Amino acid sequence: MKKFNNILVGAFISTTVLLSACSKSDDATKASDVVLANHSATPVLVKKQAGFESLEIFALVGSDDKLAQSPNFVFGGSADGAGLMKDGENYVMLVNHEDNFAVSRVTLDKTFKPVKGEYILNSTGGLWRLCSATLATREIHGFGPTYLTCGESGEESRTHGLNPLDDANRATQTRELAGLGRWNAENAVPLPVAAYPNRTAIVIGDDDSGTFGGQVALYLSNTVGDLQNGALHVLKRTDNNIREMDMKVGQRFPVEFVRINNHTTLTGRQINEASVALNSIQFGRVEDVDYRKGSAANNREVYFNATGQNNTGVNASYSRTKYGRVYKLVMDATDPLKGNLELVLDGDDRQGKAREFQNVDNICVTENYVYTQEDPNSYGDETHDAYIYQLNIATGDFKKVIECDHRRDATDAAKFNVGGRSRFGTWEYGAMEDISDIIGVPNTFMICVQPHTWTGAAYRNADGGTLRPNEEQASQIIVIKGLQK
Repeated sequence: MKKFNNILVGAFISTTVLLSACSKSDDATKASDVVLANHSATPVLVKKQAGFESLEIFALVGSDDKLAQSPNFVFGGSADGAGLMKDGENYVMLVNHEDNFAVSRVTLDKTFKPVKGEYILNSTGGLWRLCSATLATREIHGFGPTYLTCGESGEESRTHGLNPLDDANRATQTRELAGLGRWNAENAVPLPVAAYPNRTAIVIGDDDSGTFGGQVALYLSNTVGDLQNGALHVLKRTDNNIREMDMKVGQRFPVEFVRINNHTTLTGRQINEASVALNSIQFGRVEDVDYRKGSAANNREVYFNATGQNNTGVNASYSRTKYGRVYKLVMDATDPLKGNLELVLDGDDRQGKAREFQNVDNICVTENYVYTQEDPNSYGDETHDAYIYQLNIATGDFKKVIECDHRRDATDAAKFNVGGRSRFGTWEYGAMEDISDIIGVPNTFMICVQPHTWTGAAYRNADGGTLRPNEEQASQIIVIKGLQK
């Protein structure tokens, strides 16, 4: 942990930084030099839906691109969690490459053109599948900048804490945070310090589909920026009902976070066993987490996706969601261990608002909207390619924004559909980020696209690590202008 302390003390820079779970900086940065354009050799791999025809979509960077200052760099596959920050005149973007077990750093010039790429964590140090991530900053969270990137290779995985400006020579070095425990974690999201002054509260989503189910956890320290000595808690209903499917849209349930004792000494399995013993709610794979932007009260409104799992095996009783759900957790104004939980969107109600859900993964919450992104479900009953949906928090209006474009009938179909015509829903999304205040362009988002059937030897072992030498997926990041916040 000594290395991590050095990161916190020495790595602070006074810049505007974006959270990877889609945050908004309080200090808007004017960047009149930014010119949004297609900088990638790869076409945009999404298509607009009805009502969103006015959106402008640009291909920012992809795995076929050769960047001027690092021509040998290969942007890896399965781009998932991400974060963006201003660094002098330039911009620095961190990206998780989920199946590479790696984190890349792409430098963009003042016009927002990618010019350099490198890996600050490769599979040798990454150790696990790295899914979502959050870039904590001193301006918003009271500590950092620190990139929290979660391991998701089973219940013994941990979360890394990276300095976003760290030397790329440290790529083989793991930087685990034992204080956050062991989880099959999708994301670890620190709440703004405004939500709970003088504390650090981090909400963790446990993407577990096994015997114990997925949990919602809370790491809480009474010292801002302390990621070592705080307590770890798990979410339960006060009536001790552990069944996810007993909750219906429109119902609100009192909940509390209860402490898991001695968590830093426990294995992941022991943490799961302790959670079950405390009557934690057993969800069907808790994936991404985000909080509402705006006031301190908004910041205590936390949304999370339960992706879902098939109703077979450990879920044969259908006690957990199958097609995915979106929950809202409203945390108490003074006590983060108390709150109310509400089901907002229910993919298992096949007549309801979210009836087309095919499993939802990443989530992005702004001041006025919840954007939720679909995952492949592997059940074989998909009817469409992955959507990103928009939920208006005030009105409840629910719309489709974009859909993955597999280019099955394009002249380059073979490139993006290796092995034959890809089936519905085999592609998905990674992080969706509100970058408006960072680049000075209103209503602008960055989205990671994971086209899983775009593969090839040219992308093999892009990060250069030792654990995933045969990984050869490609991926892309796009920018969308004109989307409501």
